[in-house]
Parts: sequence; C-alpha cells; structure tokens
Amino acid sequence: MTSVNATFGEVAAERRIASAPLSHVSIELGHLYMEDFEAGPERLREQFRRVAPWAGTVRSSWQDRVPGGRARVSTCFLIDDYFSRFSTPAELVPMVLEAAADCDLTIDYIARESACAVSDGVELARLVEDRLVNDPPPDTNGSRPPVKESGWLCNGARSPQVGTVQAMGKANRWAPPLQNAKRGHSIFVDVELWDENGGKRTWSCPFLAAVWQLLRLGLLRTDGRLPLRPVMREDAFPDDWESLPAVMQLNPAAAPFSAYTTLSVLSPRFLPVELAVRTILSQVAVDGDVLRQVVARSGGEGIRLEEELVDRISYVFA
Repeated sequence: MTSVNATFGEVAAERRIASAPLSHVSIELGHLYMEDFEAGPERLREQFRRVAPWAGTVRSSWQDRVPGGRARVSTCFLIDDYFSRFSTPAELVPMVLEAAADCDLTIDYIARESACAVSDGVELARLVEDRLVNDPPPDTNGSRPPVKESGWLCNGARSPQVGTVQAMGKANRWAPPLQNAKRGHSIFVDVELWDENGGKRTWSCPFLAAVWQLLRLGLLRTDGRLPLRPVMREDAFPDDWESLPAVMQLNPAAAPFSAYTTLSVLSPRFLPVELAVRTILSQVAVDGDVLRQVVARSGGEGIRLEEELVDRISYVFA
C-alpha cells in the first residue's frame, strides 16, 4: 500500500500582494483639455508658472517632514486622450516638456487618461467599479437601483420623485436631498460614472480621475499584481496615442510614480470634478491587504497616513 501525505493550508495564507515602489508625495503638475493644447505653448507656460511655487512648497515641506530631508517626490502630468485627441505624442509631449522646463519644472512621468479605462488589456475602470460599495441612506426602500445598474453614485438620499400617482394613492410631497454624513447642512452630490450608447460604455471624467488617484496612491491590484508599471522613455515619442505607454517615465532619476500621498495643482474649473472624485473614492473598498501593506511601510519610515483614503489626497486650485 502506498501512503499519501496531504498538506492542508488556507488559500488566504498563500496570497501574494505585489508591493508598489512608493514616493512620499506625487505632485500632479497639470491636467489640461485639448483646447488648452490648441492654444499653444504660451497657455502651457501660464499653467506651469502658476504651478511652480506650489510644487516647490510641497517639496520643501516634505523635506522638513522626512528624517534627513530625503523626501521622495515625483511629478506627473496627465494628457486627455480619452474624450478628444489633438496632434500626436511626437508633437505634443515635447511642447509640454519644453513649457515646463521654461518654468524650472521637471515632469517625471506623463500619463494618458485613456489608460485609466484600459491599459495593456486590463480594464482598470472595471476593476474600480467592482470595488464600489453602495452607501445607502437611512430608511432606504430600494426604489433607486444600485450604482452598478444605474451608473449613478451619490452621497445620500435624493429628493423623492413628485408626479402622478395611482388612484386613491397618496401623492409624494417634495423633500430636500440629504447628505449621509452631513455637518449641519447637507452638501448633496450625485455623480454620473458612465453612460452607454449602442452597447459602448463611456466612462465619465470624474470616474477616470478616481482611477487616476488610486494609481498614483499605488492601491490598485489585479489578482495581487500591479496592473500598471511605468515604462522608461525611448529616444523618440510615437506618432499615435495607442503606442504611447499608459505611464511613461521621462526622468531616469525620478522617485517612484506612486506615492503615500498625492497633490494635484489644478485650475479652479476642476473643483466640481474633484468633489465628484472624492465622493466616488469614499465608496471604493480598496483591498484590505494592500491598505495594510502601505500603512506598514509608511509606519516603518515614521510617516503617519490618514485612515480615510480621501484624506491622503490634497489639491491646490490656482
């Protein structure tokens, strides 16, 4: 008779979570629309002139915060190639880099917004959609379909629908919307995450921006693996956007792309978008193992991270 030796173990104990290289802060130097690029290099220089003092301040504050002043600070710039396209990477990227250099700024990484939807066959937007957790208000009756069916996400209760009712039925009276975690008065936000036309889904700008923040924070995984890694710049930029890597590393000496915290220096016109981003991120359930991994690493460096994900994200609207 042949003996059989069996080994038992929990699947969770065998799970491997890839560790992302992390800076202390990732500074977004801009996110412009195609009309900004069409306006030419001077419009870009105007943007970078506004950004430069803030980028310097953040860099200095982190140098004071980290022992020995050895703060890891990386910079990035996001190009919108999802909703519209202008020119080619070969023409546009050098123009951006030259305008930044004129303002004494170095862009370490350049990214494509379309990669926040799909990158190298990985549907990053779907990955985040699967992590959405409904935040139903008290006394929810189920009349509103869940976010994964409706494509709409809010931070409270909408006003009840007022209209015709069945015979002998009681008419609904108007009531104001109500924020779930209000402080005094409600600030109700209802965000469209996507729309569909002819079976094709188009992700909204706030949803892609939420994916962008999660990438910068190094918190996305697919089967425990990092879904996206920066690609080192080649000698020449390609002539089409699909050939440009999702995130391209321009500076060989750059600190890591992802970071414990992020700062975005944006035009005030992005304020409503970023309010929507924070609403979305407040309802994303990031993998607990990934969160613990990042907290353990930051603690080992003497860096205390905020418990709430959105509190690791900061902005300057200039």
